[in-house]
Amino acid sequence: MASIKLAFGSVTSMTVTNLHSLASSATVGWQSAVIDNSTDLYEDALVQVILDHANTAPANDKASYVYAYGGLETSYSDPASGTEGTITIATIVSNPQAFKQIGTVPYNTQDAVVESQPMSVASAFGGILPIKWGIIVVNYSGAAYAASGNTVKWAGVYRTVA
Repeated sequence: MASIKLAFGSVTSMTVTNLHSLASSATVGWQSAVIDNSTDLYEDALVQVILDHANTAPANDKASYVYAYGGLETSYSDPASGTEGTITIATIVSNPQAFKQIGTVPYNTQDAVVESQPMSVASAFGGILPIKWGIIVVNYSGAAYAASGNTVKWAGVYRTVA
């Protein structure tokens, strides 16, 4: 008798050109290019973030926040554009956002490289990965990110018959 098991797609690194050197801010972050799930039909995507901080002491919230944005066609959670780059948002300190938080990456030690646990994108959307989705990272750690060494990677999750 066959068994249905979880399987994982290849780990893919996102383009993070505008994540490098991102300053600490409650209103400016980085957004990934949109990922199109209409062909692969993954049930979920696991995202992991590695952030290399400049040699500055932790301040503000001492953390970076990771959000997911999604859409059904070509429009996404406002203000996400679906293009890799910076994004301006309402302050995360006191305003609700149109995207969903999927994780927090603490920055507790000066000049640290911090790595998140794998984070589920589907969990932000009631357990179903949208047709189009992307990631937003808001650095509110008190330290800018280094000019290199920052990574955002993901792998699709699906089921297979074994």
